[in-house]
Amino acid sequence: MTVPAAPLPVPPAPDAFRRVVGRFATGVTVLTTSWGGNDYAMTANAFTSVSLDPLLVLVCVDLEARFHDAAVAAGVWGVSVLSQHDRATAGWLATRGRPLHGQLERVPVSRGEATGVPLLSTALATLECATHAVHEGGDHSILVGEVLSAATPTDGEPLLWYRGQYGAHRHMH
Repeated sequence: MTVPAAPLPVPPAPDAFRRVVGRFATGVTVLTTSWGGNDYAMTANAFTSVSLDPLLVLVCVDLEARFHDAAVAAGVWGVSVLSQHDRATAGWLATRGRPLHGQLERVPVSRGEATGVPLLSTALATLECATHAVHEGGDHSILVGEVLSAATPTDGEPLLWYRGQYGAHRHMH
């Protein structure tokens, strides 16, 4: 006799889920790539290391973000880890509908030696990555990148994201 499986519980409402994951403090990054003669950038906090052998990281990118298709097509992208002094940059590059052309004009960048993607000059740390895999993840893609270069251009305190707002680790409660 087979015992029927218990029904799956109803998942939480999206607002409840957001409140829960909002309690997980994360660093703030800017993802960058170049494709078709344009530079693309977006603020992201869904970034983490994956593997030391090979060196892999992942980022989660909304399917509707302009950066998504450009990064997938280019096959290379950069990660700039922001300092608390980069709050305005994070806000600007998180603004939906901002102009594509010239979006990095107010941000000091240099070109990565391995890929040529723009990297923020004020970043605490930068990585250049080649796409290793792309996985479906609901309304996002999970881009796994093989790290081609790693640098720590500046020192300072990290910019954090917690409970839906930017902050510094010393001042968050």
